Amino acid sequence: MSAEQPRLELSGVAVRLGSRAVLAGVNLSVAPGEVVGLLGRNGAGKTTLLRVACGALAPDAGRVLLEGRALASTSRRERARSVALVPQDTQVPFPFSVAEVVLMGRTPHLGWLGFEGAHDLDVARAAMERMGIGALANRSVLTLSGGERQLAIVARALAQQPRLLLLDEPTAFLDLRHRLEVLTVVRELAAAGASALVVSHDLGVAARFCDRLVLLGDGRILASGPPREVLTPDLLRAAFGIEVELGFATDGVPVVVPRALAP
Repeated sequence: MSAEQPRLELSGVAVRLGSRAVLAGVNLSVAPGEVVGLLGRNGAGKTTLLRVACGALAPDAGRVLLEGRALASTSRRERARSVALVPQDTQVPFPFSVAEVVLMGRTPHLGWLGFEGAHDLDVARAAMERMGIGALANRSVLTLSGGERQLAIVARALAQQPRLLLLDEPTAFLDLRHRLEVLTVVRELAAAGASALVVSHDLGVAARFCDRLVLLGDGRILASGPPREVLTPDLLRAAFGIEVELGFATDGVPVVVPRALAP
């Protein structure tokens, strides 16, 4: 893969659910080492876009390329070796231990017998420690809080060792410290060459941790660029129907304070 080739590329992607156009002509790319934030109000099409990006949903039109290759031409196993998805909320209906859930991330890398080796156990253990849940390894996921369960799901994605992370509001159930920890890990992975597409409703956190922001509205991209170019009063009014006050932290990162509903 050349340095110029996107890790993920969506071109002219359209998705209809019934009579509703959920995505309409979306063009989006994520480069190696880049963290892209996907913003928009509820129902804008963000989760649908992630489902298309990981191959869980086939678009009605357009193409999706993973490292220059048509995603539709890859097997599920090949995709799982490259792409990890962290959904909004994952319910685990059986009393698996945290260690067992995290170890599931190694499934795409196992041999034909399907048995985990010492390396797989080491990778899963390191992922739990990285997310600060090593002490929960033997706990049933059914006994965890929502935030602890989300950390376990993020650790499972890390154990998968993907080149592309797709995260759908990964910090929604987390306290402030764990939000920063999760996104710091995402930045570390990007520094090592991985890529990430992150859905977030926290505009301030997205501005600080993402290289680029993509603003989605009614299934179309309203804006794409550095946080300072996307987080403007006019664009946020168009995307969210709100009035905001915009400031900047001492390091120049935009700070958005919602003020009122737009008239």
